[in-house]
Amino acid sequence: MEIHKFAMVVLYKANRPLPTRHSLRQSLLRLRAIGACGDEGFLCSSGGRPGGGGRGAFGRTGVPESSVEGRVPVAGPKCLNLLGPFQCGEALNNKMLGWRQIVDGKVGPYLWKTYKEVYEEVLHIGSALRKCGAEPGARVGIYGINCPQWVIAMEACCAHSLICVPLYDTLGPGAVSFIVDHAEIDFAFVQDKKVKRGKENPADIVPPKPQDIGTIMYTSGTSGHPKGVVLTHENAILTMRGVDLFMEQFEDKVFTFGLRHSMITITFAILLVLNVLMTVDDVYLSFLPLAHILDRMIEEYFFHNGASVGYYHGDIEALREDLMELKPTLFAGVMKTLEELNPRRRKIFDMLFRHKLYWMNKGYKHRQASPLADLLAFRKVTGKNNVFSVVKAKLGGRVRLIISGGAALSTELEEFLRVTSCAFVIQGLTETCGLSTISFPDEMCMLGAVGVPSVYTELRLEEVPDMGYSPFGDPPRGEICVRGKPIFSGYYKNPELTKEAFKDGWFHTGDIGELLPSGAMKIIDRKKNIFKLSQGEYIAVEYLEKIYSFTPIVEDIWVYGDSFKSKLVAVVVPNERNTKKWAESNGYSGSFAELSKLPYLEDYILLELKSTAEKHKEDIDNLYQSMALPQK
Repeated sequence: MEIHKFAMVVLYKANRPLPTRHSLRQSLLRLRAIGACGDEGFLCSSGGRPGGGGRGAFGRTGVPESSVEGRVPVAGPKCLNLLGPFQCGEALNNKMLGWRQIVDGKVGPYLWKTYKEVYEEVLHIGSALRKCGAEPGARVGIYGINCPQWVIAMEACCAHSLICVPLYDTLGPGAVSFIVDHAEIDFAFVQDKKVKRGKENPADIVPPKPQDIGTIMYTSGTSGHPKGVVLTHENAILTMRGVDLFMEQFEDKVFTFGLRHSMITITFAILLVLNVLMTVDDVYLSFLPLAHILDRMIEEYFFHNGASVGYYHGDIEALREDLMELKPTLFAGVMKTLEELNPRRRKIFDMLFRHKLYWMNKGYKHRQASPLADLLAFRKVTGKNNVFSVVKAKLGGRVRLIISGGAALSTELEEFLRVTSCAFVIQGLTETCGLSTISFPDEMCMLGAVGVPSVYTELRLEEVPDMGYSPFGDPPRGEICVRGKPIFSGYYKNPELTKEAFKDGWFHTGDIGELLPSGAMKIIDRKKNIFKLSQGEYIAVEYLEKIYSFTPIVEDIWVYGDSFKSKLVAVVVPNERNTKKWAESNGYSGSFAELSKLPYLEDYILLELKSTAEKHKEDIDNLYQSMALPQK
């Protein structure tokens, strides 16, 4: 059965000629060619002046020494055109893209297309695009849920140096129309009527160059309109190559734990998949939006390694059915998903958990900290091989890598994952191609931190006088700025925003970081969004929203206040699943909308918010103290 649901429809604007790659990039800032990290991984600055560097876990560079010697990798692909791996014959017969058919309302088993079959379809789709008039540098929109056709369309764009522009409406009403107009999209994949034209008129592929734009990925903007992040092929390739170099240097740190215990936790919509752990037998379930950097980079990395990607059948509420059917080896979700996987601790287990945590804090590695706790807590108590087996069972039974994207993990959850499952954290943005810092699983001193600079990336702290943050203070604090080859080149058709984001070649993230004694970076705040209450108390509402979002009953929260009032107000969106659990345990029934109107639920939410605030009281007090006592 032909799986194509769309191909292309020409969306020519009236009397507007197709653009060239040169004209598309004319208004964009060029990425500075700095290679890997220089001699300073963490830099501090005041008023634009470089300051003293901090010593990271790797030393001053913050990267493996081997990657510093070779600033630009000489091996491996130079762009995201995946036709190269197909042509070499190594993965032609491996399963690449999987999907489930729905017949008479029933969801069937996964069907697969091999790399060879996908390769042939990519050639046909690419030829059809060229026959429709697409020339290298044209923008091509892809609109749809995650599915094999999405990836085939994307690969067809790569094969002919076309710019892929994901279209999605989760950014709000009218986002798709705005992106189509703003990106000046010339073609969009929406139907399959013209696929036959490509089969009958084959066209030679036009492989992209590393500096060519691979995608324009739109993210939410502060002005009310999405902003287009311009990412080149080089940005993505060096991000993945940096992961390879990092893991090659420190593979002993990971492999001493055993592969079946390995687990990765990632925050802020980012990626870390271990190339040395990858095999053609690995499988990933794709359900997070392909229009976002996290899922996109995970899939790119799987294809790079000849592994398989299966797509959920479209019903997010029935995701567990897809998990049981596909049995993935890698799972990517959000913080609240991981909280659901966290088994309830029993009294004996909790005691042994704390025992192992104590020795890990003393510097012992994951498998050396407490073999007795591993034996008793992770075998006897759960009745499984280890706690992670319980998690794996809920995810199909074969999961060995877990990725958390979106909001930051709570300290409690990260601690639990580090002790039981050998977790570590990295951080990144769409603008950094998903990766800017990385931490290590054995370093408990990095708990709550985002790590040291990733390979090919430099970081520095810049003074924020209005908020009382100084990189020369104790501890050093300031706005996190990054630069390097993985960093995006600018916002599409928005030179003002690009100029504001880049100063002296450094991308200003807007995150406020604190350099820990270990050399790791910790994100403590966001820039600008602070104010005083009427009694003179500084308030950082985004930080409070982050803290309160750790409350399980809270799905989303918005905190508001002004300088003429003494108290804050908040709008809370309850978590539907946890609300229903609360209602069931307290004898209430009804729909989610009906339960949300219960005054008792409001009282419960207030109590939970108060409890969360008390747990993080020290963090909040320290933050406000640093803002109330600015350094001169």
